[in-house]
Amino acid sequence: MDFNTGGGSGRPEDHSRPLYGGEASGSPQRPAASGGGEFNLQDPVGSFVRTVQSVVLNPVGFFRSIARQGDFINPAIFALICALISALLSGILGLIFAPLLASPGDTGEAFAGGIGGFIVNLILTPIYAAIGLLIGAGILHLLVLLFVRPANAGFEATFRVVSYSWVYQLISWIPVIGWIVGPIYGVVLLIFGVREVHATITGKAALVVLIPVAVILLIAFILAALIGAALFFGSQQQQF
Repeated sequence: MDFNTGGGSGRPEDHSRPLYGGEASGSPQRPAASGGGEFNLQDPVGSFVRTVQSVVLNPVGFFRSIARQGDFINPAIFALICALISALLSGILGLIFAPLLASPGDTGEAFAGGIGGFIVNLILTPIYAAIGLLIGAGILHLLVLLFVRPANAGFEATFRVVSYSWVYQLISWIPVIGWIVGPIYGVVLLIFGVREVHATITGKAALVVLIPVAVILLIAFILAALIGAALFFGSQQQQF
């Protein structure tokens, strides 16, 4: 598994990086619909497996070699498949545990409700995933423009990084372990991806990725504190 840091934060920005992946050469390369081990709808199953293997086993090499332009569809569909697999597996777990957690007389009702929620979740997942993908890539690229500036390879390159980083969702459905390890692994992949496709240093890539993460955690902390305070004062008023 290659987690080569490429020189860490001391690595200078490389403006000679090829725009579409591969090694720099004297002749320009055309945008490719899918470079290296990327997902391709012409071979959905085989290319999906190969892409997952490449991202997981060699993330630095994968992001270094992918095309920077030429195709939004294939990366987006890869991300949506990862989200659907996660929703499917988490839904199956929910169907298994819902009757076990219900009271003896409510087992059938709990199972029926679980099936309904499972179907609705599968229908809504692609919609939510597509919206989240666009918003996430947009926010990330604004920070790329702010910190990486002219060295960046464009919005599509950021979109592709976000899309392929969603491979973490293949483990995010696992209770407790996946909920913690999955997002952390996704953040690591984003840092590698931003660094490689935009030819910047690790420090700037980490800054681009970690600022939104810090904002999300801060908002979650504030909401949790407000909910906790509301519950506390509500219980105090009931006592009086």
